[in-house]
Amino acid sequence: MPAMLMDHDIAPDVLLRKQVGDISAIELFNNQVLCAIYVRPEKTKGGIYISSQTRDEDKIQGKVGLVIKNGPQAFVDVENKWFSGISVAVGDWIYFRPSDGWSITFKNPKTGEDTLCRIIDDVDVRGRVDRPDRVW
Repeated sequence: MPAMLMDHDIAPDVLLRKQVGDISAIELFNNQVLCAIYVRPEKTKGGIYISSQTRDEDKIQGKVGLVIKNGPQAFVDVENKWFSGISVAVGDWIYFRPSDGWSITFKNPKTGEDTLCRIIDDVDVRGRVDRPDRVW
């Protein structure tokens, strides 16, 4: 089944950043990448409604995330053999194999909202995409 473009009331990157809140006190080590997992909204641009059970699978099997923090050595390649010309920044949408990341949940201390995230080694990032609903 091809990817379906979704109907977002709020841009998904804006929504995830708001949910996570201030993460300046969170320290990420080495070559780790912290990304907030994209969970599809309930309706596609074509008007098809996605079941809550299907959307819940995104929490476990989600393959796309918004980079919200990089460790100090993430995408640093002194020998120029892994990341030649590649740089992944906070705010980029990346895709990855779900089993390559460590699933964690961050609670926003101000709002109490939980945001599902993954910590991924930089070498396990498979690519970048312009919008999260392109990958399914």
